[in-house]
Amino acid sequence: MIKSTQPWIGSRWTDILFILMPPFFCLLFILLFPSFFKNQDGMSDVWWVALILLIDVAHVYSTLYRTYFDPVACKAYKNKLLVIPFVAFVVGVLLYSYQPLLFWRLLAYVAVFHFVRQQYGFMRMYSRKENSSRFFKTIDTITIYAATIYPLLFWHITADRKFNWFVEGDFFRAKVPVNLLLAFTILYYFILIIYCTKEIIFSIQSKTINLPRNAVIAGTAASWFFGIVYLNGDMAFTLLNVVSHGIPYMALVWIYGKRNSKVTAKQPSRLLQSVFSRYGWLLFLAIIFLLAFVEEGLWDITLWKEHTTVFSIFYWGNIKLSDSFLTLIVPLLALPQITHYIIDGFIWQVKKEIEV
Repeated sequence: MIKSTQPWIGSRWTDILFILMPPFFCLLFILLFPSFFKNQDGMSDVWWVALILLIDVAHVYSTLYRTYFDPVACKAYKNKLLVIPFVAFVVGVLLYSYQPLLFWRLLAYVAVFHFVRQQYGFMRMYSRKENSSRFFKTIDTITIYAATIYPLLFWHITADRKFNWFVEGDFFRAKVPVNLLLAFTILYYFILIIYCTKEIIFSIQSKTINLPRNAVIAGTAASWFFGIVYLNGDMAFTLLNVVSHGIPYMALVWIYGKRNSKVTAKQPSRLLQSVFSRYGWLLFLAIIFLLAFVEEGLWDITLWKEHTTVFSIFYWGNIKLSDSFLTLIVPLLALPQITHYIIDGFIWQVKKEIEV
């Protein structure tokens, strides 16, 4: 008989709807409206606001609830929370002053590393209570990395991808023999087969099926493969990439904050008590949406100038910035993002019995 107890992080339905299902919802949406994604040239303001502003940028600011807004975390990581933004800004200015593309390229690879590690982190969280052998855990690790790294390799060694991470040319491109790409592809599918075989053996031995861990791995493999390899469009890539990453992250922050705001009366601040109250999700979203709107508005008037309708309130004058000023303003505007990438590497460290 198969045991039904599952290692949820929050509650069953919170995990299913906001952590596990986003990539599958996106794939279903693409399947239902294939012509929209096939013929989509660029991204409308509505889609840009929904995907980039309200999910991609907003999820960066949700980190504040896990760090600077949390007095306990702020005290525990005080030095890092002060030093990381300062060092990141200085390094960013130096890189951008030397070559803007170098700045964007390094930022792109740091972002990719962050995205890959998040999927590994969720896989580890859902494996935390398993009584599994080291060999089986190694297979899980290899599989989650293969699910992300193979599509990235494909992106780097094929020249026909119609999307970028941040700006055109931010990823290195390499020409490799066709046989090498075929070898990578065969290895990728072989790893997936090994994982499925392992999972069958594990379920028989333990009489348990770890549904959330399998959903994380399956969702990662599906969203990265279809978003990068199979579908070759900016809209499809952005939808799968942003939604599958941003919504689960915000859900994780919410679960953590909701749980830890009730631990003791002296631990949380009044802000956290208000945010993580019964209907606090409205305040939670409102704050990060507002911060995202302000940041993107500043990006638009200083550099991109692509969404003047969305940010009309910011266009109160004809702003023209010199290259020397951009050397300061671009790293400064990118600082929340850079800090989010770096800080995220240690605030969610997985221990034997993780308590998020």
